[in-house]
Amino acid sequence: MDAVGFETHDHASCISSGLETVVQDCADKGLQLTPVRRRVIELLLQQHRAMGAYEVLDLLRAEGLGSQPPVAYRALEFLVKHGFVHKIERLNAFIACAHPGERHAPAFLICRSCDAVAEAHLANAAATVRDAAQDLGFAVERMVIEAEGLCPACRPETQSGATA
Repeated sequence: MDAVGFETHDHASCISSGLETVVQDCADKGLQLTPVRRRVIELLLQQHRAMGAYEVLDLLRAEGLGSQPPVAYRALEFLVKHGFVHKIERLNAFIACAHPGERHAPAFLICRSCDAVAEAHLANAAATVRDAAQDLGFAVERMVIEAEGLCPACRPETQSGATA
């Protein structure tokens, strides 16, 4: 399992490489990355956490990029449709894809205490679901796995000063 989200990393590099991948993928596929769409993906990459549509809208409004909900929703819809952003159903929020440009079935590990989210790539789990669906004659079009628990920062046994 490859998870992205709870570990320490070079955040500036993460933002720039993520944005570069989105820009290049849009250019390669002839997709229009409008200024609002670009800013929304930048905000999600910068915040590095799941954000609700109204939270995104508040940031856009503060920058003069739109004040009506459809502005944020349309940008988020485009970014989700093309795999640059994922919707976390449990939180009704959105997060930048940790693997932009790669076809994958994301699995999200959501902390029930602080709402931190990590994206994991679980190839075997996705294959298992697709196989089960195929056996039933069902065609999987979209798959998102969400698991709830405690992140390393919120687990009592991993917090500094905790005793066994």
